[in-house]
Amino acid sequence: MRVNWNTLKLLGLIACTTGLYAFSEVRNSKRNIKDVRIAFEAGDNYYLTESTVNKLLIQNYGPLRNMPKEGVVLNTIESVLQTSDMVKNAQVYLTVDGNLYTKITQRQPIGRVAGAHPFYLDDEGLKMPLSPSHSARVPIITGKITGSTLEDAYVILKFINQDPFLSKNVIGIHIEGESDYHLKFRMEHFLVRLGDVSDLDEKFKNFKAFYAQAAQENTLLSYQVVSLEFDNQVVCTKI
Repeated sequence: MRVNWNTLKLLGLIACTTGLYAFSEVRNSKRNIKDVRIAFEAGDNYYLTESTVNKLLIQNYGPLRNMPKEGVVLNTIESVLQTSDMVKNAQVYLTVDGNLYTKITQRQPIGRVAGAHPFYLDDEGLKMPLSPSHSARVPIITGKITGSTLEDAYVILKFINQDPFLSKNVIGIHIEGESDYHLKFRMEHFLVRLGDVSDLDEKFKNFKAFYAQAAQENTLLSYQVVSLEFDNQVVCTKI
């Protein structure tokens, strides 16, 4: 019976490699965490600070530094971090050199709802609490706040945020009622009656054409109310 030495060598090499890998994994898992490092997506940590994240981890796990790596369940830590009202997503991973990295993506407010109990509306249309660390410069939403009117306000805000001119100039949305929305501009006297949220693209296209012409003619200060409620029309009220 012939012995295939090449096959035996290959099997031996595989066995040695597997053994070394397993030994390395066991040895690595018994090491302790050297340090906990927290990073925020795009460096944006306005609403949630590094100390707040550390406090949340300590409250649930105690000090993670010097904890054995084998006792750390990454998915559980991610779930705990995502319980924070300010966290949109969290990724946690261990490095070979023993550091625990936490990468946080924070929720982004796009509007602030005024009232006895103010809150933000985030970029997914969900309620977000105010932060003691930072006040977002976003349009203020006032008036008759209901579930359906907030949904419409979210549609308007999403449209505004995609347009450089509107996002720079619109500072507020006032809700007179369902299908009756007013936009406040940086010029205090200037009010835009939007009506409902249908045909926003056409309404704002007409409005920007009017605005450009009025700015060119230096007559913007003459107008108090600009209505976009009627089909393909801009109806203006002068001061």
